[in-house]
Parts: sequence; C-alpha cells; structure tokens
Amino acid sequence: MSQNRDDIQHILKHWRESVPEDRLAHLVRDVARAQMRALQQRLMPYNVSFGHWTFLRILWTQDGLTQKELSNLAGVMEPTTFSAAKAMEVLGFIERRQLLGNRKNMHVFLTPLGKSLKKKLVPLAEEVNTLSVQGLSDRNVVLLRKSMLTIIENLAKEEDSIAHTIGDMP
Repeated sequence: MSQNRDDIQHILKHWRESVPEDRLAHLVRDVARAQMRALQQRLMPYNVSFGHWTFLRILWTQDGLTQKELSNLAGVMEPTTFSAAKAMEVLGFIERRQLLGNRKNMHVFLTPLGKSLKKKLVPLAEEVNTLSVQGLSDRNVVLLRKSMLTIIENLAKEEDSIAHTIGDMP
C-alpha cells in the first residue's frame, strides 16, 4: 500500500473512530487537502503545480490582471504571486508586462501555451470533483454546495461585523 493510501486510511479512521464529532473546520481542511493532492497528481505530467493551477484558473477567466489583482483573487500575499509569476513565466505559461501609460503596475497575460493548458487541465479538475462526490446523490451534492456557500457567507458576515466593531473602538 502506498504512503498516500496509508495517509488516507489514517485520516478516515481518525474521523470515523477517534473524533466523529470534531469541528467541521478540520473536516473541511482534510477534504480540501485530499482534493488538492488528487488534482496535483493529475497536474504533474503538465509541469503545473497546484499553486500555478490557481493562478491559471483565474487568468483563464480574467487575463491581463495586475499582480496585485491576481493576488487578491487567489487569496495570497503579493510576494507569493510574484514568485509564482516568475516561475510561470520561465515555464512559458504567462508573460508579465507593463501597459503603456502605467509603468507602476505589472500585468499578467497568458501565453498561447498558458491558454492551451485550459483544455487539458480543466477536465482533470472536473474528474477530481466527480470522484469526490461518488456515492452521493445529486440532491446531496446540491445540498452540500448550498451548505458550504452558506458557511462562507456566514463567516464573511462575521468577519465584516468584527471589522466594523474594531473600527468603532476608541
């Protein structure tokens, strides 16, 4: 049995036997890690890391973003985006350039290679999603998505509430 399979069995045993009522945040984290590992395995033959996947996915819908905009959409710090962009440029996935009249901001554009990866990589992500929900009814998948979106909305409201409270403090 591979190390990865051992890890998965350990996680499943942990959740089913050791802490079946543990916090939802821990379960969500383990699900996300398992999905990331599954996708990373599929991306490896294309020399695309999971971090690069995140930026490519954004650029496939909004090409030409500034590095700051890309950082915000990816939810990472600007130095992370800078490092990833440099690596992706070396791989030929993107090019970074300043636009005329704006020498301050560096914009990120997909190259033809970066654009072509979409047709190859998106089906791999869809495959991981399909594998993830095997054994769940369509109704349960819809309910799960709705529930997770509600969780995100609840936490965003709480975050906004805390920010307002802190802003009102003397």
